[in-house]
Amino acid sequence: MPNVRNLSRSFAAGEITPELFGRVDLDQFQTGLATCRNFITLPHGPAANRPGFAFVLATKNSATRSRLIPFSYSTTQTMVLEFGSNYIRFHTQGETLLTTDGTAYYEVATPYGEADLFDLHYVQSADVLTITHPSYPPKELRRLGASNWTLTDISFVSSMAAPGTPTATATHGSTGTPVYIDYFYCVTALAANTLEESLASPVASCNNDLTLSGYTNAVTWPAVAGAARYNVYRKYQGIFAFIGQTEDLSITDNNIEPDTGTTPPELANPFSGAGSYPAAVGYHQQRRVFASTTNLPQTVWMTRTGTESNLSMSTPSRDTDALNYRIAAREANTIRHVVPLSELVLLTSSAEWAVTANGSATQAITPSTLSVQPQGYTGASNVVPVTVSNSLLYAMAMGGHVGEMTYNYYAGGYVTQDISVMAPHLFDFKTIADMAYSKSPYPIVWCVSSDGTLLGLTYSPSHKVSAWHHHDTDGTFESVCVVTEGDESVLYAIVRRNINGALLRYVERMHSRQVDVLSDSFFVDCGVLVTGSNITSVSGLGHIEGKTVSILVDGAVQPQQTVTNGTVTLAHAGSVVAVGLPITGDLQTLPFSFATEAYGQGRAKNVNKIWMRVHNSSGVFAGPSFDKLTQFKQRKTEPYGTPPAMVTGEIEITLSPSWQQDGSVCVRQTDPLPLIVASMTIEASIGG
Repeated sequence: MPNVRNLSRSFAAGEITPELFGRVDLDQFQTGLATCRNFITLPHGPAANRPGFAFVLATKNSATRSRLIPFSYSTTQTMVLEFGSNYIRFHTQGETLLTTDGTAYYEVATPYGEADLFDLHYVQSADVLTITHPSYPPKELRRLGASNWTLTDISFVSSMAAPGTPTATATHGSTGTPVYIDYFYCVTALAANTLEESLASPVASCNNDLTLSGYTNAVTWPAVAGAARYNVYRKYQGIFAFIGQTEDLSITDNNIEPDTGTTPPELANPFSGAGSYPAAVGYHQQRRVFASTTNLPQTVWMTRTGTESNLSMSTPSRDTDALNYRIAAREANTIRHVVPLSELVLLTSSAEWAVTANGSATQAITPSTLSVQPQGYTGASNVVPVTVSNSLLYAMAMGGHVGEMTYNYYAGGYVTQDISVMAPHLFDFKTIADMAYSKSPYPIVWCVSSDGTLLGLTYSPSHKVSAWHHHDTDGTFESVCVVTEGDESVLYAIVRRNINGALLRYVERMHSRQVDVLSDSFFVDCGVLVTGSNITSVSGLGHIEGKTVSILVDGAVQPQQTVTNGTVTLAHAGSVVAVGLPITGDLQTLPFSFATEAYGQGRAKNVNKIWMRVHNSSGVFAGPSFDKLTQFKQRKTEPYGTPPAMVTGEIEITLSPSWQQDGSVCVRQTDPLPLIVASMTIEASIGG
């Protein structure tokens, strides 16, 4: 039959499993790929080879694992925290924080060993990072200055100090026949800005009969720093009941009727001693939320409204009191994550729960309105999940897949599903070790697989885009995090590499993919970028000693070299040089199908020509297989010795003939150059 053409107009479905290659009825088949390796599927459809990772620093101890955790004080002040065995180091803008005298790397000591690092959970508020682990008291990492950080245990009391011992003085009148009894008083202080109430002062007492005219008790107390007002309580019917509030340091009780519905706060710290330290932490409705101790794995604690560490309660309870509740579930499973969405979401090892006020996400949670309802029964692993708008993505407890939890108006709650179902070959019989989310320039969820590969999910639910792609390097990925630097979300990773027979762990930073001119290209891993004048060699490459590296000089590819004594010598001098480990980027289209009987399945195909629409690209190779590639000749009128100009538009490549059943096309990029494939038209001869 005559030649047939087929248009792949988009790659927005990313890589799908070979088990779906016969499902030509699926939407994902029309926009999917058989292979998307070291390419990123963009949310609007094209596939772009990923930028490289720049070398930042070796971890403090390469013999043990480390973990990266983000810290974002503001959009202009962010840090990547390198948690290693008993230390934290700090990285920003591809550099490492030094001590004030510049002689050493700045560090903060921690109690966490290597085995603890990936069980740390955290949440940030302004310049405070709360860290929890079931074997250690919950802690706060505070940023006091650029090179001044402290790690301390949290004190679960009011931020306001209780007043000192008050004095109660009785005044006796001259009428009636008094029957003297003892009156007992205590006082609390209220913070100036938040009106947070302290614990009660010691008790003062005096002897009087306030039922008679002219008999009064004067209560006085010392001032408390930062207090705006004071509450005064009198013991009545066995409890201390509210009798007044004042800005002064004294109050006169002339037999004020006590309000037994308002009592002073009481505190019992639930997080004291082994087995009683929380494993999960979050924020919701102006409360800091803790959950899941070893002894009480299904219990949640929420601080008083508007406070960070105040776990006090009153009897009877007030709406602002701290909360303490246990999930009544059909299985006794540990709460692993506390996530604030429109509702407070709790992820356990076997289910997902929503915490609301009487089933409403718009009301405040109080002791009298608290409602906990199951949303699904998937279960989450201990990997810290990521939130994207009002969706939650998490590593599933079993099967190694990634779950998605989104609110569904028609279901009246959250709906959970397996978002990796179209690419199970990337997940089956493996686990997710770490996760991070990049907002800009592209919305991508990054996952570290237990096999050392980096999995990317281009995720834009409003546009129905969820596309997986996988990334590898000369080494294995172990941890990732994302922080904002400039106008982009920047991915940092810890990568373990074999350098001259030694296993070393490096902190590396993904370079921007913005390429306006070829010299902007950075498509090498563990690389360095050197700028200057008439550069003839690049030194400082000891971290990749003995490795074969790719070299790009002023946008022109130079022959690969082996790093010797930390140096490579350039074939031609230049002013912008990128040197690092090569990256191989592969795209492979799905089996060729067209409108005929059985969509052409079961017929041999010979793809003889393709038309690729590319953007700002260079160094394009394509063929019927990865071992039969043809290079697109893009040099036109550029002067000899300069790199050919980047190509934008449709290019035509005649391929080496090869009869095959699938009729797929392979595209490869091995040079440190940009390649963006927007669409592809395939022409094939069809056998009988």
